[in-house]
Amino acid sequence: MFDPDALDRRDPRLIERLLPLLEAFNKYYFRLSSDGAAQIPSTPTLFVANHNGGIMGPDLFCTLAVLWRQLGPDRPLYALAHDFAMRQLTPLGRLLQKIGGIRASRDNARRVLDAGGSLLVYPGGDLDAYRHFSDRNQVVLLPRTGFVDVAREAKVPVVPIVAHGAHRSALIFSEGRLLARLVGLKRWGRLERFPLALALPWIFAPGPWLPYAPLPLKIRLRILAARRLDPEVSARTAALQIEADMQGALDGLARA
Repeated sequence: MFDPDALDRRDPRLIERLLPLLEAFNKYYFRLSSDGAAQIPSTPTLFVANHNGGIMGPDLFCTLAVLWRQLGPDRPLYALAHDFAMRQLTPLGRLLQKIGGIRASRDNARRVLDAGGSLLVYPGGDLDAYRHFSDRNQVVLLPRTGFVDVAREAKVPVVPIVAHGAHRSALIFSEGRLLARLVGLKRWGRLERFPLALALPWIFAPGPWLPYAPLPLKIRLRILAARRLDPEVSARTAALQIEADMQGALDGLARA
C-alpha cells in the first residue's frame, strides 16, 4: 500500500547515483550557477524557495542538486510535494519518495523537522509557479504563511533560496484563474490556477500537470543567510520580510 506520508522511503544510494548525472545536466543544459551554499547550516533547516514554471519547472532539481552536494546524500533532506502528485499520480509519488518527496502538509513538515531532517518548501505553490510570464521576476509567497509557523514550532532557522531563469522554461500567457474556478480545481485538485502556456513539444500546453520540455536557458541560484524568526512578530509580517529579501535577491539576479 502506497503511503504518501512515509518518511522511510528516501533512498540515499539512489540519490548518490543520480547526483552526478543531474549535476552534468544542470551544468550543460541550464548552465546552472549558484552562490551561498557554504553558509547552509549543518543543523535541521527549513529551506524556503520561489517556484517557477509548474510541473516541469527546472528550479526544483537545480536546487536539490546544490543542496545534495552541499549536505551529502545521507543527510535527511526532504521536499514537500503537491498533494495531487502524491495521492493521485502514484507512480510519480513513489519516485518522488525515493528522492525525499513527501505529501505537502503542516503535519508532515513538522514530522521531518522533529526527526532531525531538513525540509525544502515552496510556500507560493501554484500561485508562484503559474504566474504570468510578465511576472516571471516576482516572488510570490503570501498569502501562504504556514511555513513561518512550522519553523517557529520546530525552532529551526529559515534559509531562503532564490532561483532566476527557471520561469522562462515555458511561456505562461494566462494564469487561468477563472478557468480554475469554473472547473472547481481548488476543490478536487487543491490548485487555484489552470495555466495556459507555450511550451515544447506541444506548443500549446494547457493545464497544471501536462509535462513539457523546459527550454535550455541559464538558471542562477542564490542561497541567502539563515535567519531565526522572531516569535513576537506575526506570521504575515515575518513572511513579508522573507518575501522582500528574496525579491531583492531576485532583482539583483535579473539585473545581472
